[in-house]
Amino acid sequence: MASTKKKDLFEGKKGGAKGPDSASYSAKDIEVLEGLEPVRLRPGMYIGGTDDRALHHLFAEVIDNSMDEAVAGHASRIEVELDAEGFLSIMDNGRGIPIGPHPKYPKKSALEVIMTELHSGGKFSNKAYETSGGLHGVGVSVVNALSDFLEVEVARDKELHKMQFSQGKPVGKIKNMGAINNRRGTKVRFHPDPEIFGPKAAFRAPKLFQMTRAKAYLQPGVEIRWKCAPEKLKNTPDIPETATFHFPGGLADYLSNEMGPKATIVSEIFAGRSKKDSGHGRVEWAVTWSPAGYGEADSFVRSYCNTVPTPGGGTHEAGLRAAITKGLRAYADITGMGKKFSHVTPDDVMFGAGALVSVFIKSPEFQGQTKDRLSNNEAARLVENAVRDPFDHYLASSPKDAQKLMEWAIERADERVKRRKARDVRRKSATKKLRLPGKLADCSRKNSEDTELFIVEGDSAGGSAKQARNRETQAILPLKGKILNVESATMDKIQRNAEINDLSVALGVGLGKKFDLDDLRYERVVIMTDADVDGAHIAALLITFFYRYTPGLIEAGRLYMAMPPLYKMTQGSKIEYAIDDAHREELMQTVFTGKGKVEIGRFKGLGEMNPAQLKVTTMDPKTRQLARITIDPDDLLTTESLVETLMGKKSELRYEYIQEHAQFVDDVDV
Repeated sequence: MASTKKKDLFEGKKGGAKGPDSASYSAKDIEVLEGLEPVRLRPGMYIGGTDDRALHHLFAEVIDNSMDEAVAGHASRIEVELDAEGFLSIMDNGRGIPIGPHPKYPKKSALEVIMTELHSGGKFSNKAYETSGGLHGVGVSVVNALSDFLEVEVARDKELHKMQFSQGKPVGKIKNMGAINNRRGTKVRFHPDPEIFGPKAAFRAPKLFQMTRAKAYLQPGVEIRWKCAPEKLKNTPDIPETATFHFPGGLADYLSNEMGPKATIVSEIFAGRSKKDSGHGRVEWAVTWSPAGYGEADSFVRSYCNTVPTPGGGTHEAGLRAAITKGLRAYADITGMGKKFSHVTPDDVMFGAGALVSVFIKSPEFQGQTKDRLSNNEAARLVENAVRDPFDHYLASSPKDAQKLMEWAIERADERVKRRKARDVRRKSATKKLRLPGKLADCSRKNSEDTELFIVEGDSAGGSAKQARNRETQAILPLKGKILNVESATMDKIQRNAEINDLSVALGVGLGKKFDLDDLRYERVVIMTDADVDGAHIAALLITFFYRYTPGLIEAGRLYMAMPPLYKMTQGSKIEYAIDDAHREELMQTVFTGKGKVEIGRFKGLGEMNPAQLKVTTMDPKTRQLARITIDPDDLLTTESLVETLMGKKSELRYEYIQEHAQFVDDVDV
């Protein structure tokens, strides 16, 4: 029976369906795609698609060739220009593409072969280039195939040659344009084919500008000039028409620019470059750490191989992580913190890090034609060996920074372990419905539109606020006394704090990297504390909490301070409320000018106000005043430093601050 079935599979049963008709599939059905036809038929195989990212990949392929000339020491200048018609030009002062007859194709110039034949170029051996970004020989030919117009100018041996192409095919022969004495190198000018990328596809100036500047950081010796037509800069005020990029500091300059005003854990960027090693390659790196955001989204590791970006990472990134982690672990052992550091992983170490690593190696192996990820195993060893000793010296030369970095990594590891335990607990109780805090008096409106959560201190103020509120749109959450100072508390204390847990649940959001503004249950969050010193302290603690663990709430302009009055002023039937002493004096001079004694009463707290007073002065949108809490985006470093000084663990910093600023404080009545 088994043998019969096997025979049926290959020959078909008698009287059953016939096998495939061989006449319908013959030799004439076999197609052979020549030249650049495969690229136009399947562009995704060569540049990853036909979207915006793929379109700009064309620019990367061309400028990579010029960068290879610069890395090899043959070019010192590259010029990039986007004109009004959408044509993009890249010109260098390198050696120029060879224009003589090709030995294998004597009727064609080497230039034509490079531009029209896949897997042609000077980078397969190490004769013309010791290292290069393009090694498959498909880069510029693919650009040619996917352009409706491409022109190459070669200035070589004091002569200028020009050749034009369309959709990968030559438009005429190479032309000798005559003698030229003040120029050398290659210029490629091209326009993407709308048949491939769509009629509306166009290069974006901001993207090109960013890519151009990044290239200059990767090769400190090169100068890159940028030029863009004004028509291409509409609605992009930050992008100039012309610019020159030259960064002697290399990746250190790059990282410094990327970090901007962010506060950092270490005082100096850890940066360096290895000496040229003809046997293996060379490495350049720059790393620092920032506590701002406390989230993985704030971390970044950007890597490059032979000046080509590798957004998918790879072995060179693994080598950097290994060197940093092993270096910190060794330092922890030396300083007696090895036991505390034992559970730290590379992810903990690189949490909050901004890192750049660039390698130059002879025979890079990438995953995919678009070179997204480096896969050479030797690249990991190269980077780790190059970085490890300098990092050991970096830690030893700055014990304070080393201590901060170790503590940072240990805290991140502790948090990771606690989050894992918390996830396990949530998994076990996944069927249980999360209940809102019992002391929360929620509003009745089902959506968040125009709703407010008032955070008040104490049950007394909470009682008055509950009676004064608009039940449809205003919710009240009383807190018991002063909440925990999250700036100086451990994560374990923060997670166990009942008031913070109640606040997080009432808001409906997670903390730190789990925060999502879309989860916020209210349109506005209002801190409402007494108008005295204790109230100001509680407000400062709450603002610190929001700044550290829900910064997106402040950035979105959703956090406010209520402005309750400090004084009630009465003269006959006339009643006014004063926010502070200055406002009280202003009212005395502008409102209470008639005869009769002015009775002035001071509120010790919100609990002393009856609901009607609290409503009209502090809670009614028609009559109240709110102060929005904001962070100056242009002065983030000052904000970070001030929070750390006033709310952090080091009391000596607060003492110094008070000493320096005491002269600016007026006498206050406490």
